[in-house]
Parts: sequence; C-alpha cells; structure tokens
Amino acid sequence: MRSVVICMCLLLYGGVLAQDIQNEVVIDEIMADPSPSAGLPEVEFVELKNVANHPINLAGWKFSDASSTATISANFTLLPDSFVIICSNSSAQMLASFGRTLGVSNFPSLDNDGDLILLRSKEGYRVHAVDYRKNWYQNAVKSAGGWTLEMIDTNNPCSGANNWKASIHPNGGTPGTRNSINATNRDESSPGILRAFATDSMNVTIVFDEPLDSTAATVMQNYLVSNGIGSPRAVTAVGPLFNKAILHLSASLERNRVYTLTARRLTDCKGNEIGSKNVVKVGLPSKGENNEVVINEVLFNPKADGVDYVEIFNRDNSIIDIKDLYLANRDINGTLSSLGQLAIDSRLLFPGDYLVITENAAIVKRQYLSKDPDTFVETAMPSYPDNKGSVVLLNSAGRIIDELHYDEKWHFPLIENNEGVALECIDYNKITQDAGNWHSAATSAGYGTPGYQNSQFKTEGQFEGIVTINPEVFSPDNDGVDDVATINYQFDQPGYVCNITLFNANGAPVRFLVRNGLCGVKGYFRWDGLDEKHHRLNIGIYVIVAEVFNLKGKTRRFKKVIVLARKLG
Repeated sequence: MRSVVICMCLLLYGGVLAQDIQNEVVIDEIMADPSPSAGLPEVEFVELKNVANHPINLAGWKFSDASSTATISANFTLLPDSFVIICSNSSAQMLASFGRTLGVSNFPSLDNDGDLILLRSKEGYRVHAVDYRKNWYQNAVKSAGGWTLEMIDTNNPCSGANNWKASIHPNGGTPGTRNSINATNRDESSPGILRAFATDSMNVTIVFDEPLDSTAATVMQNYLVSNGIGSPRAVTAVGPLFNKAILHLSASLERNRVYTLTARRLTDCKGNEIGSKNVVKVGLPSKGENNEVVINEVLFNPKADGVDYVEIFNRDNSIIDIKDLYLANRDINGTLSSLGQLAIDSRLLFPGDYLVITENAAIVKRQYLSKDPDTFVETAMPSYPDNKGSVVLLNSAGRIIDELHYDEKWHFPLIENNEGVALECIDYNKITQDAGNWHSAATSAGYGTPGYQNSQFKTEGQFEGIVTINPEVFSPDNDGVDDVATINYQFDQPGYVCNITLFNANGAPVRFLVRNGLCGVKGYFRWDGLDEKHHRLNIGIYVIVAEVFNLKGKTRRFKKVIVLARKLG
C-alpha cells in the first residue's frame, strides 16, 4: 500500500495530476508589436494568469514559439486569479512597475502578423497554446503596433479569435492587471471540420475550426470514411492546439477518387459536441497539369477600397492540392514575376470546385455576394494593373497550367466605369486566351461572382431567351409572403443590355426599373411595388416591358402582365 501512495505522489504536480494542469494557467495578453508606443515600454511580453483554484509554482516552466524556447528559472508561485509578466531579461526592469515580472533568457521574438506560442510545465506537459493572428485585433490602427492583444474571457481559453481583441486601455495594454476587455464570453458553439486532406494513401489529416478535447479526438470509432474504408485503425491528435487529427487508415485510398469523411461524438475543450459541420470530402490528390484548373474570373481594377481577386475552377476529374499551385504575373520583358504559393498547408480542390484567391477575403465578401465563404484563400497577390496584365497559374514543378493576358478593352463597351467590375470567362471549356470568351460580370450579379458560377457562363445548346415573372400576383405589404416580384431572365449568350419599364392599365409608365442594365446569361431583377418616386402604387394590373439588345444589333422585347394586390383591412 505504501508503494502505491509513493507512486501517486510522484505524479502529483502543484496539488493536481501533472497531465491535468492543461489550461490552468493561460496566456491572456500578448504584446507582439510594441512600436509605436501608446504608453507602454516598447518591449515584447506576454502575461500569464492562474485560473485554477490553487497556487502553481512556475519554476522550470517553458514558453516557446517555433524558433526558440525560454525557461523560467525563478522559484515563483502564481496565486489563483493572479498575473505575471514574462519577458526578456533586458526588458524586465522596464515592465516591473506594472506588476510581477519574470525576465527569462532566450525569450521568443513574437511575430507581428501572427505566431504559435506555447506554455509547458517543467515536465513538458502542454498547459496552454495560442495561435494568434493580426486580424484578432479587430482594429486596423491598433494592429499596426503599440497595443496588446487581450483575452476576453479567461475561463474560455480555447476559442481562438472569438475570444481575443485589442486592448482598450489608454496605455495600449494592461500588463500585470486584469484585462481592459475582461468579460464573460461563453463558448457555446459546436466545433466543426474546416477541411481534410490525404498526405498519402494511408493517412488523412482533418483540420477543425477550434481545438478539440484530445481524448475524444483519438477515439477511432468517432470517424468513418466512405467507399469501404470505414473507421481508422488509429488516430493521432496533433498538439499543441489539438485542432487537427491524423487518421491512420485500415485500407488505402485510390488516387483522384472522392471520399466522404464523417466525424461524430467529438467535443471541444468546453464540452460542446460537433454539430452539422461534421462531413467533409477527402481524396488522394494528383499534381496539377495543363488546363485541369483554369482561370475563370479576374478582378484587376477593384473599387477604391477594394482588392484584386482571381478565381480558378477545377474542370477536370482530378483532385488538386492547392499547396502545389502558384500564382504569378509577367514583367515588361515577359518574364515570370511575383511567384506566390496559394497555400502553405494542404487544401484540396475537388472536381467542379471554385477557389477565390485574394489578399483580403473579408473585403471581397463585403463588396460581392459570397455564396460559399469556404471557397476563399488569402495570400499575397501579384500586381495586376488596371489596364492590362498577365495572370499565370503554375504547379510546384514550374509547369504553367493556365495563363491569361487580359485587357481592360475586353470589358463591355457600354460600361462607363470598369472600376469594381470583374471579367468573367464565358465557357471554361474553351481556350483561356480568347478575348471573345471573356465578358464583364452582369449588373444583376453585382459585377462579380467570386466562388460560384459566372453570371456570363454559357454552354452550347441553351435556348435563345426567356423572361418570366414570379409570382404573377404579388402583395407588397411586408407580411413576408410574396412581397417582391422577381423578373427572371435567361439568354443564349452574354452581352445583352436591358431596359425594364412598368406601365399601369392605362398604358402610362409608372416605374423605370432598369436602365441600360448589363445582363448575364442568367439572372434577375426585382420590383417592390413602388413607383418612380418610391410611392405605393394602387392595386391592379400592371405590364412589365423588357427591351433587350446587344452591340451586334440583336434585339428582343418581352411583355409580361403582373397583378399588384393587397390584403383587405
């Protein structure tokens, strides 16, 4: 019996089992970019907080990033609900007036744009990790330097960006004291799968949108792969964040075959179980070759507050890892320039998938309709001039997969200002470098369709044109039922311009709904039941006349009847 007690004592650390100290001390404030100062010394530091209900001795604990590790040599006990500043030895004196400060040798250099930092116990157990990013500041001015990142709720240490924000203290941070943005921020959201990829025929990596409970993540029965693969023979939870798991399969994947991976009964570190985002496609990719992936849409002259984007489309049956794809341009001598990798980590582009490449996805999503936010990837973009330029797509072997030499003259001539208007490929099965295969995105599509089918997309065999009204009887009374009339159109080719006018039963025009609107191959406009001065119209019969023409002299005229009704009383 005595020997059992001795063994248990050796496992104890700070009053608890060593492996149970995870998240008992958290990194709750980070000064990664101290210049220009808002009031604090221009030195890097992190702040630790004890969120446990017992004191913890930090002697021998290690703080590290990918390139260096610092060890706390002082015999320092951090009391419950207390803070300590960790910094370099040379910075300790400058920060000591703000609170308890521990200087360490080899303090990591914190990257301004983001870094993965890790706190470990003296036995090497993971205590807390933060993979911070520049956009966590949620403030463009403060992210430029002089302000700390603060954790909102230290009882919710795993939820990443949703639990961090720039300090609001006038000095730019709160080292040694409670955070200025301290508040309750409960984690009640379910974890979900971001993506999955095969590193080889027997191993699949799943990436989640937040850290998981590492025990649940390693249960083999919590995963199922389709097409006869079944549950894996083993699972490895990837630290220190535990937002990845590697499935070691019991049978091999076939190259370019699409599998479905389902996860179940997984939980995050707060116990929330995985919800609807538990199914993802996966497969064994091949190297991109000529024209499997094509350039499908380009925005090279964005709005004044916008950014460029390039959309690519996988028109083949192959699965492509975008880590193996590069985007470039050509300089004035025609030499490849500004070569940039689309992604550092693996991410699969499946047959029929779109991918939007931009340096700021949030701006593109704000300015254009985004049907699927997961189709975006952020990376440094080559320069694409507003008048003419080259977009080059290459694979990791340097082979050119597709190339486009665009010209602003390819835009529709009747568009007065091309700013913010994307060029769309009409038929991705045709030759990319064909000016006749490109057209300005439609007005009805907001002049861009990043991440989904182009407004000017056309295939052979479409009928010449049709305009329909839905519903034919509508009641704009804001009751949520048939409040708006939708005028749908579909034509045989892009480049049509339309004028849509509404007339009352006496033949008098009451609303000039669209004037010189650029149409896509397929789209719609809407009428809210108001006249030209945005006054309510009387109930009754109205006539919608759509006059459609193109620059080749081809014209069409569509006439449709619609009834405007309202509920009595």
